[in-house]
Amino acid sequence: MSGFEIEIQMETGLPLSADQVRAHLTRAATVTLQSENVAAPAALTLLLTSREQVHTMNRTFRHIDKPTDVLSFPADRNVPGMDVYLGDVAIAVPVAQAQADAAGHGLLPELTLLTVHGVLHLLGHDHLEPQGQQLMWAAQDRILSRLGLDLRSPVYED
Repeated sequence: MSGFEIEIQMETGLPLSADQVRAHLTRAATVTLQSENVAAPAALTLLLTSREQVHTMNRTFRHIDKPTDVLSFPADRNVPGMDVYLGDVAIAVPVAQAQADAAGHGLLPELTLLTVHGVLHLLGHDHLEPQGQQLMWAAQDRILSRLGLDLRSPVYED
């Protein structure tokens, strides 16, 4: 038992076994938390949803009127009954599928990558500036390697 509570909500259909997705994404989130030295207990929620839902969230909360692959919403306070609630990560499954197809790998590795990416955002990582991106990409690549994935972060483009 890791001491981490990872809740996974699926609001959209997947061409994969729900149990398989839950197992992989729970492991990805747990390994990310462990790699970043987060002390247990801690909790977070992963939402697998539609392109439209993530588009709406992006417009509402970030004022960016377009869909994206993953959004992170760090918790600004603890939730009663949970020692540390880190926040929520929303992943647009159709966007993830398109990215996986374009990159030539499967949906599950892409969802794993987006889970790691989203959890790193919950922990304060950002990639808007070159220095922050280098730190985030290094952490992301280290975690992906630990998960046994050959995926790597893209080279920074200004």
